[in-house]
Amino acid sequence: MENFPWLTTLMVLPLLGATVLWLPTSLRARAREIALGVSVLVLVVAGLAALSFDTSAASTHQLTETYSWIGSLGVSYALGVDGVGLVLILMSVLLVPLVILAAWREQGSGTHVTDNLRRYLALALVLEAFMIGVFAARDVFMFYVLFEAMLIPVYFMIGGYGKDSSRRRHAAVKFLLYSLFGGLIMLFGVIGIGLNGPDGPGRFLTENLTGLALDPVTERWFFLSFFIAFAIKAPMFPVHTWLPDAAEQAPAGTSALLVGVLDKVGTFGMLTLCLPLFPNASQWAAPVIIVLAVISVVYGALLAIGQKNMYRLVAYTSVSHFGFIVLGIFAFTSTSVAGSSFYMVNHGLSTGALFLLVGFLVARRGSARIADFGGLQKVAPVMAGLFLVVGLSALSLPGLSTFVSEFLVLVGSFARHPAAAIVAASGVVLAAIYILWLYQRVFTGGVPADTEEQTRRGLVALSSLPDLRGIERWAVAPLIGVMLVLGFWPSPALTLVRPPAEQTLQHVGVEDVPTRTAEVDQ
Repeated sequence: MENFPWLTTLMVLPLLGATVLWLPTSLRARAREIALGVSVLVLVVAGLAALSFDTSAASTHQLTETYSWIGSLGVSYALGVDGVGLVLILMSVLLVPLVILAAWREQGSGTHVTDNLRRYLALALVLEAFMIGVFAARDVFMFYVLFEAMLIPVYFMIGGYGKDSSRRRHAAVKFLLYSLFGGLIMLFGVIGIGLNGPDGPGRFLTENLTGLALDPVTERWFFLSFFIAFAIKAPMFPVHTWLPDAAEQAPAGTSALLVGVLDKVGTFGMLTLCLPLFPNASQWAAPVIIVLAVISVVYGALLAIGQKNMYRLVAYTSVSHFGFIVLGIFAFTSTSVAGSSFYMVNHGLSTGALFLLVGFLVARRGSARIADFGGLQKVAPVMAGLFLVVGLSALSLPGLSTFVSEFLVLVGSFARHPAAAIVAASGVVLAAIYILWLYQRVFTGGVPADTEEQTRRGLVALSSLPDLRGIERWAVAPLIGVMLVLGFWPSPALTLVRPPAEQTLQHVGVEDVPTRTAEVDQ
C-alpha cells in the first residue's frame, strides 16, 4: 500500500460522516454512534498511516500526494507530512473521538435537542477534516484555504452551541474577526511569495518556495504577514484577547479542540512556513519575538492566577504555554525546536483533558465560578483524582509528558538566550500556583452548604454532584494514558520531531548550539 492516499482518506472519512449526519435520513437518530464510529475509524486509519511512515527519514515529507488543482495559478493539491505534521495529526484524531464521548450526554434527549447535537457532531467531523488537511498541506495556497476554512465550523460551534445565548455570539464574532484579520494579512504574503516563486505548476509548493532569494525588505514584509496571522491563531501576547472569551462561551469539547488543536496551527505555521520560507527575516525578528514569548509566559500565568472562572483560567494557562512553544521555536537550537514541537502535542493532550474535566464539573454544578465549588474530593473522588493528574501534567510534573517538552525548551533556549530562559522558567513556578490553588479551592476541604445567593441561582447542591460516569471516564483516561507513556518513554515522539528541527535550522542558516540532552532521546 505504498501509494495509498492515506492523507486524503483521513480527510474524506470525516467529511462523509458529517454528510450522513447532516442529511435528513433515518440514520440521524444514531448521530452519536455514527460520529463516534467515524472518528474511531479515522484514528485507526491514522495509526495505519503512521506505520507506513519511515521514522529514519522523519525530516522529509512522506505519504505525499500531488495533483494540479488550479493550473492557471500554479496551485496544487499537495499533501505530505514530516515527523512534526504526523504527531500533530495523531494528536488531533485522538482528541476528536474523546470530545464526542464527552458530548455524549451533553444535549440530553428529545427531538429538538437531538438535532442540535447531530449538527454539532457534524461540525466537529468537518473540523477534523480541515485540521488534518492544514497539518498535511504542502502547498502554501492550499494551506491558506484550509487555515481560513477551519473558522467556519468553529464559529458555528461557539455561536450556535455555546453556554450563554447572549454572550456566545459575541465571543464567536470576536474569534472570527481576529482570525479573519490575521488571515487577510497572511493573504498578502501568500500572493506575494507566489508571485516571487517559480512559474508554472507547483508555484506554491513549499519545497519550491524554500530558499528563494528575496529582497531583505520584501522578505520581512512577507514574514510579518505570515507571523501576525500565526501569532493571533497561537495566541500570543498582545493578540490573545479573543481566546478567554471563546473558551468561556464555547462547549467544553469545542474549547478542547480550539486550544488543543486549532491554536497549534499558529505555532506549526511559524515552524514549517515562517522559518524555512523567510530565514533571514526570522533571524531579524527573533529578538523581539523572544521578548513577546517571555511576556506571554509570565503574563498568561499571572492572569490565570487571578481568574474567577475556570474556563478563563485554563485559557490563560494556554497563553503562557504557547509562550514556551514560541520561545523554543525562535531560540534556534535543535533541542529547543524539538522541544517546542513535542510541546505542541503535550499541550494538546493536557489542556484538552483539562477543558473536558472542567466541562464535566460545570455541567454538574451549573456554574464555572471557582467560588461555587469546594470539597469535591469527598463527593467525586474519581473526578478529583483525574483532575489532579491532568493538572500536574499542565504544571509539567516529572513523569508526565509535558515535563520533557518544557525541559527541552528551557535547556535549548538557555544555550542561546540564557536571560530569556531564566525569566521563562518562572512560568513553571507560577503554573504550580494556579493549578494547585485551583485544585485546593475546588476539591479540598469540607463540602460547603450552598449560600442563599447560590440557591437563588439554581445551582445543584455540591453534596449531590455525581462522580464521573463510565463514558466520561473513557473520554479522559486515554489522554492520561498517553501522557504517562510519553512521560516515561518520550523516545518515539522525539525520534519524529528532532530530525525536522535539525532540518529547520539548516533552512534558517543558523549553527546549532549543542546541549546535553541526548540521554532524553534514549
